[in-house]
Amino acid sequence: MSETVMIVAGETSGELYGALLAVSLKKRMPGIRIIGVGGERMLQAGVELISGIASAFGLAEAVSSIKAIKKTFGSAVAALHTYKPDVLVLIDYPDFNLKLAEEARKKHIKVLYYVSPQVWAWRKKRVAKIARLVDRMAVVLPFEEEIYKAVGLPCEFVGHPVFDEIRSLAAGKDSLKSELGLEKGRPLLSLLPGSRPHELKRLLPLMLETVREFKKAHGHYQFCVPLAPNTDTEIYNRVLALLEGEGVMVNKGESLKVLAASEAAVIASGTATLQAALIGVPLVVVYKLFPVTYWLGKQIVKVKHVSLVNILSGSEVVKELLQSEATVGNIVQELENILSGGSRKKNMLDAYDGIRKIFSSRNASERVADMVEEMAGWKKY
Repeated sequence: MSETVMIVAGETSGELYGALLAVSLKKRMPGIRIIGVGGERMLQAGVELISGIASAFGLAEAVSSIKAIKKTFGSAVAALHTYKPDVLVLIDYPDFNLKLAEEARKKHIKVLYYVSPQVWAWRKKRVAKIARLVDRMAVVLPFEEEIYKAVGLPCEFVGHPVFDEIRSLAAGKDSLKSELGLEKGRPLLSLLPGSRPHELKRLLPLMLETVREFKKAHGHYQFCVPLAPNTDTEIYNRVLALLEGEGVMVNKGESLKVLAASEAAVIASGTATLQAALIGVPLVVVYKLFPVTYWLGKQIVKVKHVSLVNILSGSEVVKELLQSEATVGNIVQELENILSGGSRKKNMLDAYDGIRKIFSSRNASERVADMVEEMAGWKKY
């Protein structure tokens, strides 16, 4: 039987990391079979999908997705039995993936957990559970390594896969604008509303109103909303049509290029904030949750900042406008602060340099591919 790896990603960012890992593995071993749970990017990278992404976030948002998640879990468990992968790679998505790790343990399948759940922010007791179920950890934030080593779990900070993708960007802003169908020489404000349904539902209307207000003083700007490749745009047809009516370009699957072509960005808290920092794009962070979900989160999560940029910097480098503070007025005011040419933008870009140094010497996808080979016995430590 040929070498087989199974990769499980439950959300858009994890799916990108799974795709990059699949590309690295297939370059080394063209005959390797990679099966998994993911989306369009993993499919394009040569992964045989046993199920598509079926993610949820928050209590209210999860209810409608339970049936789909159960079906996906059943398909994943069946795949462990049918394909008997040499290594199971689990990417974040802990509620789903830790249950799958238990099933893999029963079948004596080696488990590599790639991208740690945010145990440093909440549910710290999960560390011991992960240590029981997982053979090795590959973490993407430097301070996570010691958390797992402290409980005896082999763990390595591998860098961040978003930096691997950024390395592939060679063109300048104007070339990227032309490639995207935007105007060269005209400044671009990008608006990234996230990929989860609840994010899109709450943030797309906010971004529409932000464009309308921002245009009043900045009519020379152009705008783009890049959606995740797995987004079901039919659900958001009305608001997307209104955005396009304001002259906003809407595309799918080009968020990295759009960010790299941008002079500034408004971004939902998540991986895209780190992408923007590594590329060097000034940004404003926004986020809105279902009120009950947010209230519960505040009781559980004990962190000073929510964006990776601020967490890694240890201070508020980028403005975080959350819940009631995520208003059009506040967003436009912060954009004015950034674009005015004062110290706000300079301090932000200086902090970005420090973040870039953390990741620049590492290639996460290649290192995790090494770990897969080591665990499967295809490569010696």
